Amino acid sequence: MTRIRLGLNIDHVATVRNARGGAAPDPVRAASMALAAGVDGITAHLREDRRHIIDKDITALKAVCDAGDKPLNFEMAVTAEMVAIALKLKPHAACLVPERRQERTTEGGLEVAGQADTVGEAVRLLTRAGIRASLFIATDPKQIEAAARMKAPVVEFHTGALCDAWREQDRGLFDAELHKLRVAAELADELGIEVHAGHGIDYDTVPFIAKLPQIKELNIGHFLIGEAIFAGLDTAIHRMRALMDEARK
Repeated sequence: MTRIRLGLNIDHVATVRNARGGAAPDPVRAASMALAAGVDGITAHLREDRRHIIDKDITALKAVCDAGDKPLNFEMAVTAEMVAIALKLKPHAACLVPERRQERTTEGGLEVAGQADTVGEAVRLLTRAGIRASLFIATDPKQIEAAARMKAPVVEFHTGALCDAWREQDRGLFDAELHKLRVAAELADELGIEVHAGHGIDYDTVPFIAKLPQIKELNIGHFLIGEAIFAGLDTAIHRMRALMDEARK
């Protein structure tokens, strides 16, 4: 079975830095260490309010990824400002996500079907610039079919509800969410869309998600950055990588 890729989201290294307003810890240093430890790419979300990653981080992260011949996945809201930044930056990929100022983290998938003109135009602009557009969506057939109509090459499924159900020991809900993810991955694959997944994934939940053959990439951030406090970033990444590889066997 094809090896599944691991992308590290380094946003919360910047969260810790910004809590004190200084320069440490440096998310760019974390990205360099992660690439050396074997991650397949770096993900960073430049939010409109700049609550963690800031503009100079994105420029430096792009340089680090380019130097290591690894992709930068630029998470962004569907706004004129963020589209302009992406077109100037030219990352390997840009993942369009929903964004609300009052949320702690991304709480759900992007409403693609109901914003076909806005999202579709962003996908067209990014694609024309050679940037691989990705849509962060729920495991909803309506959203997947809308993504296919606007020719989005990638969808990333929000796995937060699935992972929360596991942690809350609600096996019935977990099984239902896993079934929805499996069906959604199959549909997207049938429609010619590459499938990624992310949000809330940890050591316990990754074996269930990584074993789905249609999923080509997992983007994991908060858990690995938190685990790095106790075990070190290299160790955290290596353990996640081993669990992903085992699930693929």
